[in-house]
Amino acid sequence: MVKTLGFCSLISLVGLANSGLAQDVDLQNEDNRIAYSIGVNIGQNLVQQQLLEDLDFEAFVMGLRDLVNGEPQLSNEEIIASIQTFQQRMMERQNAERDAARSYGEEFLAANAEKDGVVVLDSGLQYLVLESGDNGAESPSATDSVLAHYHGTLIDGSVFDSSVDRGEPAQFALNQVIPGWTEALQLMKVGDKWRIFIPYELAYGEQGIPGAIPPFATLIFDVELLEVNP
Repeated sequence: MVKTLGFCSLISLVGLANSGLAQDVDLQNEDNRIAYSIGVNIGQNLVQQQLLEDLDFEAFVMGLRDLVNGEPQLSNEEIIASIQTFQQRMMERQNAERDAARSYGEEFLAANAEKDGVVVLDSGLQYLVLESGDNGAESPSATDSVLAHYHGTLIDGSVFDSSVDRGEPAQFALNQVIPGWTEALQLMKVGDKWRIFIPYELAYGEQGIPGAIPPFATLIFDVELLEVNP
């Protein structure tokens, strides 16, 4: 069979693992534990890529059984065509999700810009001053290192990173972070605490960070600037 079947075989393995066919396998046996772990690893990758959401598991497992028995019920050409159809569906769904995420972020920022106290910069970055430090304190430059506490969420409130939750502030160079951070923190003074709203173009862009930040994600950070280290 052609290489395309490698994809079909991988997802079929996950179907087998989830169908209960391997319930009596002795996982105290090292070889079985290795095989089981490989199956779980493949499954994790496919779940992360959202490849299993719309598949019929009975047909899924039947495909593996037929392949193992050397009796596939579809021709090589039919299998290739079906997988291409599946891939096209996945692409269309991903594009729709990306478009929805971009629109969601744009609508959120447009509404947020009208709220009291929110400052909108030319770049599209927005911020709200939560607490002001000493007006005479210094502001960092783009090449400075800073010590800051932060709490980062998506628009829906999902936390993706937080030094506050970890209980330890983070130190980093301003020229080594996302553009929205570089811009906002240069406007802050030591002791300031701001809420910054970062459009995707100034954050992680069209790709996001797989498993953590979706594509086109608008980010919200509560940031407290603690120190500036030139």
